[in-house]
Amino acid sequence: MISSQIQKLNSTKPSSSLLPKPSILSHGNPSLPIYKQQHLPKRQANFRIRAVLGNAKVLSKPSTTETAVKVKATVTVKVTVGGIFSNIGLTIPLDELTEVFGKSFLLELVSSQLDPKTGLEKETIKAYAHKASQKDDEVKYETKFTVPAGFGAVGAVLVENQHHKEIFLQDIVLEGFPNGPVNVECDSWAHSKYDDSKKRIFFANKSYITSETPDGLKRLREQELEDIRGNGEGERKSHERIYDYDTYNDLGFPDITSKLARPVLGGKERPYPRRCRTGRPRSRKDPSSESKSLINYVPRDEVFSEVKQFTFSAKTLKSVLNALLPSIESVFEDPKLGFSYFNSIDSLFDEGVTLPKPKNPGFLRTVLPRLVKTFREGGDELLLFDTPDMIDRDKFSWFKDEEFSRQTLAGLNPFSIQLVTEWPLTSKLDPEIYGPPESMITTELLEKEIGGIMTVEEAMKQKRIFMLDYHDLYLPYVNKVREIEGTTLYGSRTLFFLMENGTLRPLAIELTRPPSGDKPQWKQVFTPSCSDATGCWLWRLAKAHVCAHDSGYHQLVIHWLRTHCCAEPYIIAANRQLSAMHPINRLLRPHFRYTMEINALARESLINAAGIIETTFSPGKYCMELSSVAYDKLWRFDTEALPADLIRRGMAVEDPTARHGLKLAIEDYPFANDGLVLWDAIKEWVGDYVNHYYPEAIMVESDKELQAWWTEVRAKGHEDKKDEPWWPVLKTQENLVHVLTTIIWVTSGHHAAVNFGQYMYGGYFPNRPTIARTNMPTESPSDEEWKLFLKKPELSLLKCFPTQLQATKVMAVLNVLSSHSPDEEYIGEKTEPSWEENPVIKAAFEKFTGRLKELEGIIDERNTDLNLKNRTGAGVVPYELLKPFSAHGVTGKGVPNSISI
Repeated sequence: MISSQIQKLNSTKPSSSLLPKPSILSHGNPSLPIYKQQHLPKRQANFRIRAVLGNAKVLSKPSTTETAVKVKATVTVKVTVGGIFSNIGLTIPLDELTEVFGKSFLLELVSSQLDPKTGLEKETIKAYAHKASQKDDEVKYETKFTVPAGFGAVGAVLVENQHHKEIFLQDIVLEGFPNGPVNVECDSWAHSKYDDSKKRIFFANKSYITSETPDGLKRLREQELEDIRGNGEGERKSHERIYDYDTYNDLGFPDITSKLARPVLGGKERPYPRRCRTGRPRSRKDPSSESKSLINYVPRDEVFSEVKQFTFSAKTLKSVLNALLPSIESVFEDPKLGFSYFNSIDSLFDEGVTLPKPKNPGFLRTVLPRLVKTFREGGDELLLFDTPDMIDRDKFSWFKDEEFSRQTLAGLNPFSIQLVTEWPLTSKLDPEIYGPPESMITTELLEKEIGGIMTVEEAMKQKRIFMLDYHDLYLPYVNKVREIEGTTLYGSRTLFFLMENGTLRPLAIELTRPPSGDKPQWKQVFTPSCSDATGCWLWRLAKAHVCAHDSGYHQLVIHWLRTHCCAEPYIIAANRQLSAMHPINRLLRPHFRYTMEINALARESLINAAGIIETTFSPGKYCMELSSVAYDKLWRFDTEALPADLIRRGMAVEDPTARHGLKLAIEDYPFANDGLVLWDAIKEWVGDYVNHYYPEAIMVESDKELQAWWTEVRAKGHEDKKDEPWWPVLKTQENLVHVLTTIIWVTSGHHAAVNFGQYMYGGYFPNRPTIARTNMPTESPSDEEWKLFLKKPELSLLKCFPTQLQATKVMAVLNVLSSHSPDEEYIGEKTEPSWEENPVIKAAFEKFTGRLKELEGIIDERNTDLNLKNRTGAGVVPYELLKPFSAHGVTGKGVPNSISI
């Protein structure tokens, strides 16, 4: 009976007496100013209700009631630009303000217990909250409840927002219970009841695994998850919190032109992870694709905080994409024009690029202060790039073989270097299509390059030969890519030798073009120990091609696919299957912050047809299709864990006697050394957390929500790989700890290692060109091209590099993508409210934070050890990408909790 009463209340239309006056607040924007806009919040917080009794906090016992008690509820609301306070001023009389805000929220306290007489849910206790105070960016609402004897512990609060606009609820605090306050961390948007009649459910901070849910909360726990899943129909609206799956069917623009059509990623033909469903209508010309709209839906709570919107999204990246890049394009009349001299590249940092007179003077300078630095008389603005730290320390480091090799271990992409375990090298591709599979890198050639130190056989036994292998992945796309004007491609292999001092020395580069028309397969090997000028310049050109290959693989596979793209299914499944009160949900939530929003922005402007990636990276329009091939052939969840990834690449072997249980193939491997300390710290923290909530293995296997989450990750989120045998099974605490540690590592350490060094290593683009535009001079050259190469090889290298337009666009975007937001949350820095209230979890998190502070000191010490030549030395940039904490801006360090940029 009580349950039916609650449902009836949810569906009942509000009395007109509860509505704000139409003259004051109408549906949409307020028609009259009521309250003056305060400062933007420094951090978007939760909506909480908290109860405090004096200065005492007794959090270990439930707040039950043996006698009736008076309870005060305080609701904290964040002032937001688009919310209910956006246009509120001080011109309305106080009595009218009181009338408008007197019944702003309907709050209902929900008991954790069922009625012992009826076995049904107890009737909720209702009260309207009224505005009590406002300070800076917070507005406090208060109300009082009389909680009857025997009501039991308050386990949840239902909230009905009486306004016509959504509001951001920070928290709710219930004060007056004999056992201390009840805290409800909301950190969420509460929709207007005029948009959705369903009340929002907010659970108290105490976490429960599924089987331990208090009886009085079981229905609400299930109802909330049902609401979040939606019904899979209709176009999603911006205020909704619906999580569902779809394929990547929105990357092209087929309705504009067939040239901008792109294949759907996801399915048997092109396997891919799933993204969040938006439900937009289908394209007119391609029913398999989704049409575009002005709003790219993400669930409401996944949207950037206003601090991030105004310092990163709306005012930074979007300004770069929508304002700065068009200005740059207007400067370069010939988009195909390259750099004629290296001095012209230097001028980007010394003199800058004069932008045309802006429509909104000072706008770019305001939102991009690091890039647009000078306002010139006459209305022009100057685009002036910061010199990357790498070039500032050593201007010619990019030219050196030592730095080329070092960056495979301590650069932007330390995930590709691998041990050579089979000799001779052979391709696994079909020789009928791609030509002879045997490599031209012979034993004799390598032994000559090794310089008589040892034979290849001895080097293989001692694990001294390593490789960057972009041969079989790229070769099937070479002829397709070469049909695109202004770019080229090869399959490539690059071999290195491990020296006695722990550094790598390049041995050879092999570039391969498959048969094309009546042309047979072409391949050639280039070496650094050339004895003539021609050979030296060919080596430099070969390195430029390999760097472009590595840049593409880094951006498309190591960065986008393995972090951003593959993490989104974890997030969707967690919201659909793990209740907000589930401890695993609360463990993972900080590591999912803003990822869906940045991924939606990427689909809109970065990885879309004719977007930044396609127009500036070698694979061109095949970029995303190539990442699908990599997902199909290479991605496995069980090797995403750092130790497993190192073992898979032959960069480590298991050794119980070694630190971290691994023996590295290269002892001075900065990424691996720092990463393993971080991995172990995460694993210990997750182990403490999991074992607290799951003291017995059977509790893991029997947790319905947990098992549903992990099943959905595989069966829906990564549907195209659902039947693979390598997926972990959640049967024990150890299984769960490993899965959770892997996800947290990918969203924190892995992403930080491949994202925040982008401008430092790629800002001076000759170090990491994103595209190679010309073929090697020795591959079917015309007489004119060969003569030009012999006469001025430097010009041939510059012609191979990106155009002025491509380079400038990439530099601007990388500068933004390498930045830390002012509201970033770093790993181990901030405890969650539910952790704070549990003494065991709080202590475990404090231990975790302590280990991360130790890692800071370890990294600093390592970066001063001159024996570690892959991270220290004259002109060498210290390796800080896995240093846990950072200030905002382009710092080259800091490990955020989540993939938020």
